Amino acid sequence: MLKQIKGLHHMTSIASDAAENNAFFTQALGLRRVKKTVNFDAPEVYHLYYGDEVGSPGSVMTYFPFQNAARGSKGTGEVGETVFSVPEGSLGFWADRLATFDAANMAEVDHFGEKRLRFDNPDGEGFALAEVRDDARPGWTGNGVSEDHAIRGFHAATMRLQDTGAMGELLGFMGYDKVDTMDGVTRFAVQEGTGANTIDLAAMPDAKRAQQGAGSVHHIAFAVEDRAAQLEVRKALLDTGYQVTPVIDRDYFWAIYFRTPGGVLFEVATNEPGFDRDEDRATLGETLRLPTQHEHLRPFLEQHLQPLEG
Repeated sequence: MLKQIKGLHHMTSIASDAAENNAFFTQALGLRRVKKTVNFDAPEVYHLYYGDEVGSPGSVMTYFPFQNAARGSKGTGEVGETVFSVPEGSLGFWADRLATFDAANMAEVDHFGEKRLRFDNPDGEGFALAEVRDDARPGWTGNGVSEDHAIRGFHAATMRLQDTGAMGELLGFMGYDKVDTMDGVTRFAVQEGTGANTIDLAAMPDAKRAQQGAGSVHHIAFAVEDRAAQLEVRKALLDTGYQVTPVIDRDYFWAIYFRTPGGVLFEVATNEPGFDRDEDRATLGETLRLPTQHEHLRPFLEQHLQPLEG
């Protein structure tokens, strides 16, 4: 069993409009845009990162906003709900706030004893805010949300699968413990993680397979401390029979990827070097940062990428 995985690192999804996506995460959810860069493989498309003050591992939601992308269809083989941690007693504030931003499909639910507020973002992607006791991570308050209400980072993610057995075995191999089962959902958690330590597997044997598009999670990333730990994880996955990519430099972390049972794409990302490697912390996410191989495209990109507020 692996000991190097430290919970979630980030989540990456697809959006249909950069400005709308930016407004929802910075204004409605009050997160900080910690990086404005471009897709390595499609530099005409932004790669936007939102999180806490410094983009701590376990706090960062990232997006590829393909302009006018068709909406994906929900089903199995995907992350169906991403859950942020908020302080106890704050769901009323968030229900009122999200209503002013026309968040769709809001509903308060109880999930494994947690109070949650579910909602969809403008592309129909499923989210929830969960009241989590004793989450000591500091929230970002720079966008008008007080410390008493601010999002602390991720709490959990729910994967929808036709069969959860093989994925459960993989999570066990990755260091997650099975902690509970309720209404067809099995909960796993890793100890001593980033705070984003929980994964729920929802069994949906009769559901159709998801089709990726706007509002779909592209991949879910797990955190390791450094490149040495990442190489240990890569070797262990290869030895177990998974097809794992070589290590890829993503400027702000190093990444490896592999496809899991049921179809969800996993990434294992390093906590180093961080989002302040090329910007001062005080001005993170304010200017367009480009990978070295795309720097020659700057004049074109600055003219043609959609303007973003903030």
